[in-house]
Amino acid sequence: MFKGLARHLSAFAVIGALCTVAWLLLYLVFRTVMPSLAANALSLVVTTVANTAANRRFTFGVVGSEGALRHQIEGGVVFLIGLGLSSAGLGLVHLLAPSAPRAVEVGAMLVSYAVATVVRFVLLSGWVFHPRRHAAPADATAETDAPALPVEALEAPQSS
Repeated sequence: MFKGLARHLSAFAVIGALCTVAWLLLYLVFRTVMPSLAANALSLVVTTVANTAANRRFTFGVVGSEGALRHQIEGGVVFLIGLGLSSAGLGLVHLLAPSAPRAVEVGAMLVSYAVATVVRFVLLSGWVFHPRRHAAPADATAETDAPALPVEALEAPQSS
């Protein structure tokens, strides 16, 4: 169990670090032309789709297109929770220090983003990509694994 968890956490951490760098760079670029909350939301939207797809494949080993739309939609729900947490961090900064420099905004966002990351891993592993949601039901597997019988074998024998 811990071996699998360690692999999941390490893949999640690498993907998360790359997406955090991308989010931060996008935030700093968008912040030059829009308010902090809008820059945060847009940065998160752009990086969340890539993050969910990468975690789907590399962290949780889900391949193929089956369930991909559902995973992105559920990843969107997880995104909204993360957006709420990071926006609350920004809101707190603006409430406590209305004229705080960007460095303070970014620091608060990184702390709230770290909290959101823990929540994200828990929701992705325990809900979105939980192994039980991807396993075929036992009855369906038994039926599909059985060799097909010719139709004649299913018919009742005829008496002459």
